[in-house]
Amino acid sequence: EVQLVESGGGLVQAGGSLRLSCAALVFFFDDYAISWFRQAPWKEREDVSCYSSRDDGTTYADSVKGRFTISSDNAKKTVYLQMNSLKPEDTAVYLCAATPWGYCPQYEYDYWGQGTQVTVSS
Repeated sequence: EVQLVESGGGLVQAGGSLRLSCAALVFFFDDYAISWFRQAPWKEREDVSCYSSRDDGTTYADSVKGRFTISSDNAKKTVYLQMNSLKPEDTAVYLCAATPWGYCPQYEYDYWGQGTQVTVSS
């Protein structure tokens, strides 16, 4: 069984920062690809960032390049999304998704978290 749990969301003013965490419970693969997605009302789900442990490769959506950074702590079985210079348009539910043995970009995922709310006020 693999479960992903997101945390770190909250309310922040524009220009502020948050760090989201995606923790893998029970089991986790040594090599994997994991993405942070976000879903906001009236918008399509967006793949914000992807990380692959196979080659330490990363991808970022154009909308967050230069502001967001994805990283991993294999010992803690956790992937992070550092979000700086937040904008109101970053407001969304952020979800992590993972699949074993994947590279970035990754389009199919086996495991999904439930999401954490990020709200950026102006």
